[in-house]
Amino acid sequence: MKKLGLYLLRGGTIAASLAVGVIAFFTFLQVVAVNGINLIDIALSLLILVSTIWLAWGGMQGIIGLTSSAKRPLKHGAGWISGRTVVLMPVYNEDPLMSFTRLAAMDKSIKQADAEANIHFAILSDTRDNAIAQQEEDLFVRLVEECNGRGRFFYRRRAQNVGKKAGNVEEFFEQSGGAYDYAVILDADSLMEGQTILEMIRRMEAEPRLGLLQTLPKIIRAETRFGRAMQFAASFYSPVFCRGLAMLQGKTGPFWGHNAIVRVQAFVQSCGLPVLQGMPPFGGHIMSHDYVEAALLARAGWIVRVDDDLEGSFEEGPENVIDHAKRDRRWCQGNLQHARIITAPGLKAWSRFVFAQGIMAYIAPLFWLVFLLVSILAPYFDVQPDYFPEANWPIPYIPPSMTFEALSLLVGIFGLLLLPKLLVAVKASLTGQASSFGGIGKVFVSTLFEVLLSSLIAPIVMLFTTRSVYQVLMGKDGGWPTNNRGDGQLSWRESFFASSWISLVGLCGLLVAYQLTPSILYWLLPVALPIAFAPVILWWSSRVGTNTCFTVPADRNNPPIVDLHDALVEKWTLVKPKELPQEDTAGKDQQSEGSTVPHLVPSS
Repeated sequence: MKKLGLYLLRGGTIAASLAVGVIAFFTFLQVVAVNGINLIDIALSLLILVSTIWLAWGGMQGIIGLTSSAKRPLKHGAGWISGRTVVLMPVYNEDPLMSFTRLAAMDKSIKQADAEANIHFAILSDTRDNAIAQQEEDLFVRLVEECNGRGRFFYRRRAQNVGKKAGNVEEFFEQSGGAYDYAVILDADSLMEGQTILEMIRRMEAEPRLGLLQTLPKIIRAETRFGRAMQFAASFYSPVFCRGLAMLQGKTGPFWGHNAIVRVQAFVQSCGLPVLQGMPPFGGHIMSHDYVEAALLARAGWIVRVDDDLEGSFEEGPENVIDHAKRDRRWCQGNLQHARIITAPGLKAWSRFVFAQGIMAYIAPLFWLVFLLVSILAPYFDVQPDYFPEANWPIPYIPPSMTFEALSLLVGIFGLLLLPKLLVAVKASLTGQASSFGGIGKVFVSTLFEVLLSSLIAPIVMLFTTRSVYQVLMGKDGGWPTNNRGDGQLSWRESFFASSWISLVGLCGLLVAYQLTPSILYWLLPVALPIAFAPVILWWSSRVGTNTCFTVPADRNNPPIVDLHDALVEKWTLVKPKELPQEDTAGKDQQSEGSTVPHLVPSS
């Protein structure tokens, strides 16, 4: 019965999204068919069909999340945890002070929970910069000292970073996975409450078929307007949309690559990633490995689940549009690469559908861009109306006005974007949740400003995404750039040089529309003006924001793990690390570029 209910939910959601798209298709076709239908009209209508279905699918996830409750996990005891767990933090040219103190804070938080659990920590370094690598070695000594971590904390730097993060974790499992039952996989900016980690382990032990348990990370420490808008969205909207996603995916859930726990045996047996034939961007190592690993676990019969009720899971996000676009470039290449994997044998149908969604996420903006371009050229293919269709009839036929239908379609499309967010705000006001976001008034103000900021940035992101897709299709490998953490404020120079080409596109688009199709110029302004003023928007959105909106619960009550981390960062900056005793540095391995670092990971 549960499986039937899941199929009905999925089928109903897909059908509802298709229905909305079909309504938009025929409404638009009715609007443009006043003077007769041509191939351009049909093309525009098809673009509206596909784009509206995609928007409706996202909106339906929000509706499902609003009308459902988090599933209760299987009951478990709160005492002794029998399995051994390792917390893995892969790092790549990161600030060692920030990442290592995150592990120290999580260790202290686990100890404060006063639980009987055997938990180790391993830093898996793929750092290529020798200066940063030396800092890692020095601060690892401090980490072991701070946490009394001999035999529990380990550090390894790979000579070759084959396979990037996925290869790093895979190599650890090959060498040391036999020592552990579970592995919590983090990013360098991840923070998790000790109670959350312990609860994840207990849920794994309560459900032996559970291969992977994903949490929903909340963004913390955002300061810029762009960053705070993303932080608000992650705290306010994302839990609702995540719940809808969890309801639709069932046991074939997602893996987002971090802030999750895996059953080591299941992961090792199921998730060996192939090296795709050919050169990058479509060949070589799989970049968006997390979705593939989730699909492989599901194929092997393991449960993959996202538990949206788990709190205490945090990460940091990009503070400006440029950093967001750089990260999105890597995701774009990884998702488009899934076209090589979607037909792999044995995958569950839902896993294939998830791959298709990921590809569509980067193709969809192109549909809107093509729609705009074709709209500018459409009048040149219009059929002129025949005012005297009947011979010898003296009264002309005046085509009816379709203004109402056109406005209805426009309002409907914006409604698909806006309505779920407004409903989240309404529900938060009715349930009292709004109080933790600054009160009812501030919730609605924040929602309004988030929608406005998103609307300004969306056309700019559309062009960044279009460039990314073009580069991938042209065979350009984007690689794996280092994340920019910390101060995300952009200078005028940085904003201009990163987006001057976007401004040029916007200005040329307005000029061409004015010359060729002045009748639709005003309709293009909401999209063309943000593109034309892209450098200003990028610079302004990267400025430090105020507290007048985008309030999140962490602004009023800092999460305990964040306080622990802040205190450790301050403490470590004041104390120089001691040298590691000789017996703990024995058996060093030669690493890349002649560096020598302790290889302290236990072998299986």
